[in-house]
Amino acid sequence: FWVALASCTSFAAQSTADLSITEETKQSMRSAVLGEREAMIDSAEPYVIGHGDILSVSVFGEGDMAATAATASGLDDGGSGADSGAKVGIEVMIDGRVSLKHLGDVEVIGMTLTELADYLRSLYESVFSDPIVTTTLVQSNSLRFTVMGDVEEPGTFHFDYPHTLVQVIARAGGFTEWANRKLTLIREDIQEKDSTFFDGNTMAFDYDRFIVGKDIGKNIVVRSGDIIVAH
Repeated sequence: FWVALASCTSFAAQSTADLSITEETKQSMRSAVLGEREAMIDSAEPYVIGHGDILSVSVFGEGDMAATAATASGLDDGGSGADSGAKVGIEVMIDGRVSLKHLGDVEVIGMTLTELADYLRSLYESVFSDPIVTTTLVQSNSLRFTVMGDVEEPGTFHFDYPHTLVQVIARAGGFTEWANRKLTLIREDIQEKDSTFFDGNTMAFDYDRFIVGKDIGKNIVVRSGDIIVAH
């Protein structure tokens, strides 16, 4: 699973009970606008909340529902030293919970933002009259991939936008001078569209073949949990 994330952009959702237009209506209108092009566009799956993510939960008219001190999202200030662009929220702890006013600790792991908004609306109905709940992903920290082997800067990286294999190598500082510039991608769950490239749970990628225009299709998008070994 991956999702396009910009470091300055948040994803938000309201409970479905507070929406004026259904998902079916939106999908019907989208299909009418896109026509045949719709089949060529890969629709991203809804974001699933994971450990370390930073969320914001608010109730209309009541404000922020964080019961704990706000956590800075760690967004880059561009070297200005100013924090005017920084965003804050509640970090999903290692037990998969966040602490909210009036509710205490609430388990959020594994939910989409819409599911969480629906769940919290149900809980807050015992506290507020007809609450309108908004849940926001301030920063994604749970989506990550690992790069090992003959690269200049191996490590585990967070996604801030989708990465192909070639972009992963660039982000890890490029190959070392001793590398033969071949990669092994290790993935736990293989999607059908990528299955032809894999032998079991691994895929071989030859960077030198790629840069001369061969095996272009193997420069696939990396998914959360992938391990890339450079040789």
